[in-house]
Amino acid sequence: MRTIHAVRTAHAMLVTRPGYIPRPMSLSLTLLGTSASRPTVERNVSAIAVAREGETLLFDCGEGTQRQMMRYGVSFALDDIFFTHFHADHVIGLIGLLRTLSLQGRTETIRLWGPVGAERMLRRAVNFGADRLTFPVEITEVEPSVRLARSGYDIVGFPVSHGPSLAIGYAIVEPERKGRFDPEEAARLGVPEGPLWGQLHRGMAVTLPDGRTVTPDTIVGEQRPGRRVVITGDTRPCAATIEASADADLLVHEATFGEEEADRARETGHSTAREAAEVARDAGVRRLVLTHISARYSRDAADLEREAKAVFANTRVGKDGLEIEVPFRAS
Repeated sequence: MRTIHAVRTAHAMLVTRPGYIPRPMSLSLTLLGTSASRPTVERNVSAIAVAREGETLLFDCGEGTQRQMMRYGVSFALDDIFFTHFHADHVIGLIGLLRTLSLQGRTETIRLWGPVGAERMLRRAVNFGADRLTFPVEITEVEPSVRLARSGYDIVGFPVSHGPSLAIGYAIVEPERKGRFDPEEAARLGVPEGPLWGQLHRGMAVTLPDGRTVTPDTIVGEQRPGRRVVITGDTRPCAATIEASADADLLVHEATFGEEEADRARETGHSTAREAAEVARDAGVRRLVLTHISARYSRDAADLEREAKAVFANTRVGKDGLEIEVPFRAS
């Protein structure tokens, strides 16, 4: 099996090939746990896996997450786990996952990220039990609004409102992409396929053998938006989520209760399905997926979906194992 490092090295070598025009990066989410507070027969507790071109990120790690990863084919070759907060239904699964990785002989460092308090809380999970891990663990406390630079995208934390608990959400943000390259126009202008195509796509003017100069604007279209995916964790509807989700391709927002439990939602620092839909509408997102569903709706969440769709039509109630592809926008 090729390691993630080997895949990334091969890709880095490929993009240096003259005239290479990269294909779009894949981006998808798998909901590993969609229940609030406790598992049910139908739903496990909170965890979301994000896969981007061979890289796997995990957001929250509730009890039983490692089994859900096996069940739904999510790779254990992950380097980062991000926590929205430290309530038990979002963090207890870390103990078992780390032990499983150790039993598999992992030696690479794993990085754990979370709001202030992460070092104290997560170190307990790392040190729990008598078994010594076979790999180092790095823990980083994330301040809201800090932008974590990754390879080809950023992860941006933002503050959410979950009662007295210090909690954050995360936005996965890609930069704008180069404009679309028009090979037919390049051929019509007499630009030979090869290094000159790559230079034009990178925004450089080129000189042809006959002395003519061709500029990128004649062959390359306008820059195109990258993708934005937002994961809130547990929260009341709040302005920070709307700001972080502005024009997002996908918003994964908690919807613990229906409107009949609106008071309960306020008391516990959670949202109703309707409130989550109002956030999606106000942020102008393209799709909304609801998660963190109370056990009372575990078997049938149709009422939650109806409430949300009355406000924001492109809504779906998530379920365990749901895989969501996030394509680039048509342009």
